[in-house]
Amino acid sequence: MKQACTDSLTEYLTHWSARTGIAVETWALASLPRGDARAVLETVRLALEHVARAGATTVSVAVTHGGRGLRLTISDNGPGTAATEGVAAMRAAFARIGGTLTVHAYPGEGTTVNGVRGV
Repeated sequence: MKQACTDSLTEYLTHWSARTGIAVETWALASLPRGDARAVLETVRLALEHVARAGATTVSVAVTHGGRGLRLTISDNGPGTAATEGVAAMRAAFARIGGTLTVHAYPGEGTTVNGVRGV
């Protein structure tokens, strides 16, 4: 079941990249339990909506899961403007699995979303 969750995220990223023309780099996509996978996929979807609106050309996604917990990182090369749309929804999605989420905008360099649980 965990592999199917990883496959769903990979499939979503592939289709999203083809639809938007924005390159997706994956650093790591860990296999996750179903509940965690749903929250991570929802958070990724919401973050990528912002990435597309921001005009980024590349986004990197990493999901790691192990003894130290769960970590999600999404970084883009957009203008690094402070995102307000969708941040509350991303935080709520990640909070459903007991995690916390931060968003950091770096003007002229991009935006990074970090979600952690149990780290």
